[in-house]
Amino acid sequence: MNKLKQDILQCIGNTSLVPLRKIVPKNGSRILLKLESENPTGSMKDRMALAMIEAAEADGRLTAGGSVVEYTGGSTGVSLSLVCAVKGYPLHIVTSDAFAREKLDHMKILGARLQIVHSESGGMTEKLTRDMVEAARIIAEETGAFWTDQLNNKDQLVAYHKMAEEIWSQAEGQPEKKIDGFVQSVGTAASLRGIAEGLRRHNQQIRIVAVEPSESPVLSGGRPGSHKIDGVGAGFVVPLWRGDIADQIEQVSTEEAMAMANRLAREEGLFAGTSTGANVIAALRLAEQLGPDATTVTVMCDTGMKYLSRET
Repeated sequence: MNKLKQDILQCIGNTSLVPLRKIVPKNGSRILLKLESENPTGSMKDRMALAMIEAAEADGRLTAGGSVVEYTGGSTGVSLSLVCAVKGYPLHIVTSDAFAREKLDHMKILGARLQIVHSESGGMTEKLTRDMVEAARIIAEETGAFWTDQLNNKDQLVAYHKMAEEIWSQAEGQPEKKIDGFVQSVGTAASLRGIAEGLRRHNQQIRIVAVEPSESPVLSGGRPGSHKIDGVGAGFVVPLWRGDIADQIEQVSTEEAMAMANRLAREEGLFAGTSTGANVIAALRLAEQLGPDATTVTVMCDTGMKYLSRET
């Protein structure tokens, strides 16, 4: 029986790991999906938001009466809105009309103040990312608010180390080699980096695959462009990225990611966003490379409830 929780923040983490049953490779490994939609706001970002705020509280960067500011494509902002609502910190979010309306509404309902930066293309671009970062920097400078600065904040890595331990303990198989491959799309690169570091503590041979939009393949050395996979593909090589994190990089288009998100809902009953669709496409590719005796893990980053206003 579950014990009484002190507050909603204690419900973050310990999400389920389930196998895909129908969307599987013809001659590849089994694919396990970490259901981060089970977190309180329906996103894995709850983990990192709590970690960043708690670290700042612990070392005095954020004290009683303080406030918080961040730039975000949506999910980080919603998660920070939840954490700040529970802890009583005013929150100022810089975001954009390029992102799902549901996320912006969710932030406001949780009490965040929003500043909207217009996207000229209607999608995620390098210019949009840099404009949001600069707007958040100015707010922090003018107000004295604590700037979580997710693109540079290493405090969040601890949250993803813990997530890696959950994945390892949940996966079934031989103790010496439970997981053969891990796949994750790259936004700040913190989740890929943190989980990869955590899993490699158990098995140095795990194959790590990074996923990026094919319209903006900057990690692969390509040119930045506009795409509509929320929360990933900043348009430049992000500070937390390291060249030795991933063994390979897979490119997935917005169209492919959306189509797979729809398949996951209709064939697996898993209602997820576009970044999850991209993850599963890349996981299928890796599963075929690893073969039928292996295990591949990827992440259901968030719930599709955040994207109902988007075309399907």
